[in-house]
Amino acid sequence: MSPLETLLKTGTKLFLDSVEPAEVDKSLGWGATGATSNPAIISAIIDSGSRNAEVESLLKSGLDDEAIAWQLTDQLVSEAEEKFLPIYKRSGGNEGWVSFELDPLLEDPDGPLSTAERTAKYIELGKRWAKGHTNRMIKVPATEAGIDALEELAAAGVTLNVTLMFTEDQYTRSRDAIWRGAQRRSDLNRFKSVYSIFISRIDVFTSKHLESLSSEAQGQVGLLNAKRIWKLNQSFWADKGLPLQQELIFASTGTKDPSDSPTKYVEAIAGSDIQTNPPELNEAVQKSGITFSHTLDQMPSQAVQAEIDEKLDVAAMHEFLLAEGVDKFIKPQQALLRLIAKKREELA
Repeated sequence: MSPLETLLKTGTKLFLDSVEPAEVDKSLGWGATGATSNPAIISAIIDSGSRNAEVESLLKSGLDDEAIAWQLTDQLVSEAEEKFLPIYKRSGGNEGWVSFELDPLLEDPDGPLSTAERTAKYIELGKRWAKGHTNRMIKVPATEAGIDALEELAAAGVTLNVTLMFTEDQYTRSRDAIWRGAQRRSDLNRFKSVYSIFISRIDVFTSKHLESLSSEAQGQVGLLNAKRIWKLNQSFWADKGLPLQQELIFASTGTKDPSDSPTKYVEAIAGSDIQTNPPELNEAVQKSGITFSHTLDQMPSQAVQAEIDEKLDVAAMHEFLLAEGVDKFIKPQQALLRLIAKKREELA
């Protein structure tokens, strides 16, 4: 078996962190059962020039730059949905999902919207972009406004992927809001939710802002956090009797430290739920020669856990990483709008 085949055999589900058509095709051949997208992914695809014909057609249609950006996003995600639809049908709706992220500019700190207004827009846009799509997940960030939108979206039947999640508190509040909303549905047969826990960004944070951690603990914070939240998630849903799995998506799975093996996080969280890996990480896994085994329930030593619990300021980490994460999505969306505006000028 190939390394990715052994990873899947542990119980891990593989999602592709891209909706670029050629990469989707390749990932399907490797056993991926879903995909995720975000503004950075969409912007990079458009910037590559591969969708120039669509861009030019939309420019001539009279749409403004923002409308064109969302039409292109909708097209790319819809194309991926079509490719994963057979998996959705075979799994009864448990797999085969593709995520569509709502407008990150809603969270622009320099924008005019209040938290309540942002929440209202998330609800409006979530319902709009979910309508008519069988296997589309709507990605909502675990910001104050995003979390406040989850109950209403879940009640309306929208399948949700809560993203930009770094802490247990974000997870618990998001999960509870979605569950409240789900219980307002007429039935729970198609109820599915996922929670995207970011890993490597936490270790980047501690390497820069928590240098007092020992060498044994440094680089383990993101994994410890993800594994603890995974256990909470397993426990919460165990007695609900739902037909579909409510899962974590392990995100930010690529290593940022050049001294780390590129498969560090993939190896450490093998065994259950979903890993969403960018194309280059899947390539690295395939070339690694590793035979993966179930490791998700293997925790760091008690001494390492105690040190992390003592030294880590979770609130400060949450504030920093959420602001950074929002910025990492706002800037690509702004870049996409600038790119469309530039193409408009070229055609004028």
